[in-house]
Amino acid sequence: MNVRDLSPSELRDQLERGAFRLRIGPFVAQVRTGLASVVRSLGFFYGDYPLEPFEPFEPFEPFEPFEDDSGIADFHLRLAPPPGLRRYYRPQVLFFQDGRSQFQPYPQGLAPPLFEWGLNWCISKQAHQYLIVHSAVVERGGRALLLPAHPGSGKSTLTAGLVHRGFRLLSDEHALIRPEDGRIVPVPRPIALKNESIAVIQKLGPELVFGPTFHDTQKGDVAHLRVFEDSVKRSEETAAPGWVVFPKFIKGGSHRLEPVAKAAAMMELVDNSINYSVLGSVGYRALARLVDESMCLSLDYEDLSEALDELKHLPERAL
Repeated sequence: MNVRDLSPSELRDQLERGAFRLRIGPFVAQVRTGLASVVRSLGFFYGDYPLEPFEPFEPFEPFEPFEDDSGIADFHLRLAPPPGLRRYYRPQVLFFQDGRSQFQPYPQGLAPPLFEWGLNWCISKQAHQYLIVHSAVVERGGRALLLPAHPGSGKSTLTAGLVHRGFRLLSDEHALIRPEDGRIVPVPRPIALKNESIAVIQKLGPELVFGPTFHDTQKGDVAHLRVFEDSVKRSEETAAPGWVVFPKFIKGGSHRLEPVAKAAAMMELVDNSINYSVLGSVGYRALARLVDESMCLSLDYEDLSEALDELKHLPERAL
């Protein structure tokens, strides 16, 4: 069963009871919330995603489950208002993981993007069975194109454009690399676009479906792009390394795509890795394998169309 198979009342009921168990790539997120905006957002963005059967957790005595730990899942999440007057006066929302609030309160109007940011945080902090690189990942012809970059580099804009050009989305945020074989594991989720990038991608075509734009966040204006159904259906289909491209949007700059030395690429990837130091030698070998099996390039761009044309033809280059 997929999320879209639930009626609006069934979706709301499952979320209020904590019986909503969402499969996203290799992870299961059990979500509880009574906030109408989050209920609508999950139905809108995750309609094509599969649901896992709800299996209540019965702990051995004398242990008691967490309030939000009533089923087996990778992440037990809850979004709820804080106690007291903030439920009513300038209402706020808290993000709970395993029954514990993880961040400062957010304005309740930002609850839907808080879910996405919070899930990013959970993957970064817990998914240490993978080497995690802060990178977008798309795939074509069985090979992955990684776009590792710090915020503001134009990573998500390029990713949305490549998806529009026929690439499969593996992730907008995390490259999950299996240490045992070096393959990239998909975790496709809505693509977060910010500020001027929102209008740029909206102009590409009506087949790109956006949720609402949230204003005055810590990142400015934010809107999310819904994932194409094909990327969701192929969530269990991993990809081999192909290309590592370090993008940088330079307003008023010249276009440049050029090779990067393997040693320099390795150091740049270390800088973009989230849990490299946690994994130790396992992380080093996984990252070295990625560099060894990939063509490594840097991309400076201002014109999105020109950049997409070059990236689209990368699969025609020899590795």
